[in-house]
Amino acid sequence: MTETYEVVVVGGGTAGLSAALVLGRARRRTLVVDAGEPRNAPAAHLQGYLTRDGMPPAEFLAEGRREVEGYGVEIVRGLAVDVVRDGAGEFDVTLGSGDTVHARRLIVTTGLADELPSVPGVAERFGRDVLHCPYCHGWEVRDEAFGVLASTPMSVHQALMVGQWSKDVTLFLHTVAEDELSDEDLRRLAAAGVAVVPGEVAGLVVTGDRLTGVRLADGTTYDRSVLFVAPRPVPQTGLLDRLGAELRETPFGTYPVVDPTGLTSVPGVWAAGNAAGFAEQVVNAASGGYRAAATLNGELLFADLDAAVAGGRG
Repeated sequence: MTETYEVVVVGGGTAGLSAALVLGRARRRTLVVDAGEPRNAPAAHLQGYLTRDGMPPAEFLAEGRREVEGYGVEIVRGLAVDVVRDGAGEFDVTLGSGDTVHARRLIVTTGLADELPSVPGVAERFGRDVLHCPYCHGWEVRDEAFGVLASTPMSVHQALMVGQWSKDVTLFLHTVAEDELSDEDLRRLAAAGVAVVPGEVAGLVVTGDRLTGVRLADGTTYDRSVLFVAPRPVPQTGLLDRLGAELRETPFGTYPVVDPTGLTSVPGVWAAGNAAGFAEQVVNAASGGYRAAATLNGELLFADLDAAVAGGRG
């Protein structure tokens, strides 16, 4: 027999666990399907979350799982590989194990994947001294020698931003041609004291277990101890695609159209965290999961009350 839940949360990261916490406390029978692949797994610590600043992400999620399970929420490790909306407007979710679970409502918190530039050494050091977000890591590497690997002309913005944490910043144009930078870009870079180096980056220089330099294709090496990159975000919207959710194109990927509570264009389906937008940090994801779950709970409550009233009239 197919197990039936009031809510299935697809994704066991911050947004999903936050939603599950609210639902568990509201006494909703809830299942979290957790692939175990959080976006921030490469990072040693999470920052900017009040009272949790500096906490290892794995420890943060383990504590979250412990909390939600304390309210009777079930967590299953695996993937949700398919979903079908039935004639009653409810959902059958197929898991990677082949099992199917039924849900009255869904919250999708599948996040996004970071597609890194294909420069040798970048993937191996990502989250350590190859970074992407100054708000996440800038304080920890403040005043070090920064490099910024350009992947699009928008990388100028990243180079200007990280200059708030160090005055020693070099922008490596890599695959961006000098003539792709606007006059305004060049003036701002000069005003910020950012050095601009043309030429493709061939690899990183690592001494011991530390980044010590950036090597160009012509063999020139520049001493740097931190390299900022701009991964290409790949939203994990497969389930939302299957349900026919309306999506919107952005410079940072394709995301579902949602209302302020995270409700998608598919009735009964909410999205939260990086499944709903690129810029959701951990603290935002927790808030988004909470908001979606609270809204969903109220919607279920009044749907059941209205059904009871209608039944009584019959």
